Amino acid sequence: MPPRPRHVRHAPRDRPRRDGRLRHRLDRLLREHQALHDPAVEPRNRLPWLPELRRWQARRLEASFDRFLRDPRRRPAAQFFLSDVYNEHDFARRDADIARVLPMMQRLLPEHLLATVADAIELGLLTHALDLRMAQVLQRLGGPRRQLDAALYARAYRAAGLPRLRGYQIDLIARVGLGLGQALRLPGVSMLLRLSRAPARAAGLWELQGFLERGFEAFAHLGDAGQFIGEIERDERGISRRLFAGDPDPFDGAMA
Repeated sequence: MPPRPRHVRHAPRDRPRRDGRLRHRLDRLLREHQALHDPAVEPRNRLPWLPELRRWQARRLEASFDRFLRDPRRRPAAQFFLSDVYNEHDFARRDADIARVLPMMQRLLPEHLLATVADAIELGLLTHALDLRMAQVLQRLGGPRRQLDAALYARAYRAAGLPRLRGYQIDLIARVGLGLGQALRLPGVSMLLRLSRAPARAAGLWELQGFLERGFEAFAHLGDAGQFIGEIERDERGISRRLFAGDPDPFDGAMA
């Protein structure tokens, strides 16, 4: 009898290894997320500049998204980014939901979608870590004033540094957007989300369910997700580059 083809012989062992890596990544990210947001572990969460920094960055992002918000086709995706992907919102409840149902998610959801969920958690984790660093710098530069403007933000951004991590943050923004755009179009995902709505509500997992449903609705209207995400990526890299270069108007007049 001829030997089994190589891909058939090794397939049963390969998939658990892939699943195991993703499970390990999600477990690690969720533990790090919990620790980073715990004021007892990370006292910078209590810095008075942190809420002001988050509010200011949310306004900045909304100003950067103005052309998307004025476009009926791209408005839902832009609003989803502002509310669920990259803003001042505290995603602790959503990520706690993920921790509770991770084994079930691995059985039911496509691996590609789970990887995108992991990217979203990592994006939130990195964004919060960079915000803590910025808030610490603002405590030194801004003192008791606690009112942020474009000039002070730019000074703090350069003083906080870490340009490679800022670049990786933008990489994650693009990965989350493209990943959701692709995964939420896979066959059966729409039906799966509809079927899981009532169990999710009963189990108190509405934050996670809402995240996935809003993403699905947003990208259903979008059309070419690649072009939309590409524009966001170019904009964000341009702003970061101008901030690090000391450009006198890094936000092109959108922020004072």
